[in-house]
Amino acid sequence: MLALSAEGTLPKVDYAIFADTGWEPKAVYDHLDRLEQEIAGPAGIPIFRVSSGNIRNDALDPDHRFASMPLHILNKDGRAGMTRRQCTGEYKIKPIKKKVRELLGYPYPARIPKGVFVEQWVGISTDEFHRAKDADVKYMRNRHPLITDMNWSRSDCIRYLASRGLADTPKSSCLGCPFHGNAQWRHIRDESPEEWQDVVEFDSAIRKGNARANASGNQLLGQAFLHRSRVPLSDAPIDHVTAAEWAARQRELGDGETPDTDEAEQGVADGCSPWACRGDAEQGPVQGDFGLAS
Repeated sequence: MLALSAEGTLPKVDYAIFADTGWEPKAVYDHLDRLEQEIAGPAGIPIFRVSSGNIRNDALDPDHRFASMPLHILNKDGRAGMTRRQCTGEYKIKPIKKKVRELLGYPYPARIPKGVFVEQWVGISTDEFHRAKDADVKYMRNRHPLITDMNWSRSDCIRYLASRGLADTPKSSCLGCPFHGNAQWRHIRDESPEEWQDVVEFDSAIRKGNARANASGNQLLGQAFLHRSRVPLSDAPIDHVTAAEWAARQRELGDGETPDTDEAEQGVADGCSPWACRGDAEQGPVQGDFGLAS
C-alpha cells in the first residue's frame, strides 16, 4: 500500500505507522529502512515508528508487567493448551492508537470530538476479505484498499513487489512468535544463526512462564514452549519439508494460487498484523493468567 500510494496508483497517504515490538528480525528493520529511504521519503510520506517496549525483555523482567504471548503449553496432566494472546493489543494496537490520537491533536486522555477521525488503511488482500472489519473506536475508520481499490490477492501483491524490486520483502512478526510454522523456524536457523540462538535461549528461559508471573507467585501450571510440538525449540521437529511448502514455493514463483494447507509447516500467520492476527482462529483453549487450560 505504501508503494502504491507513493507512486500515485492509490491516493497519497499523510503518514505511515510501524508498531515495533522490539523483537523483529533484523531483515524487517533493514527493509523498513529501505522503504523509508527509497519509497516513503522521496514521496514525502513520514514513517512513524512507535513502541510499547521490547516484548522479549519484558517477558524475562520480573519487575515489568507483561502482556502474555500465545505460548504452547503442556499441562501437568499431559493436556495441551495455549496462554492467552495479549501481545498484539499491547505491542501493536496500543502504540498505534496512541500515535493516532497525537496526530489528531487529542492525546490520551483528552476526549476526541464527534466527527474527528482518521482514515486508516489496513493491508488485507482478497484472500482474507473476511478479516476486513471496522475499527473499534470512532476516531479511526478502516479502509482496505487492496480489496476495494485494487481487488488484489496475495499473489498479486507478491508480483507487484517483485516488479518494484521488493521481492525480498520479509514477513513481519516477532522472532519468537509461537505461531511460526516449521518453514519460518528453519529460515531463522539456516539464515541467521545469531537470531536462532536468541530464540532458542528465550524458549528455554520461558519454560515456566513469564518472569513477572513467577515473581508474583502466579506460576505456570505446566511447561511453556515456542514450538507447537511442545518440546524445546533446539530439539523440535522443524526439518520435515511438507507438500504444502513446495506448493507455497510454486505459488510465490507465480505458478498458481495453491493455498497453504499445513499450518504446522507454514504457520498460521504470513505476518503479524495489528488488525488481523491470523492466530485468532488457531488459538483454541487458553490459559488465563497462566492457569490451567480451560
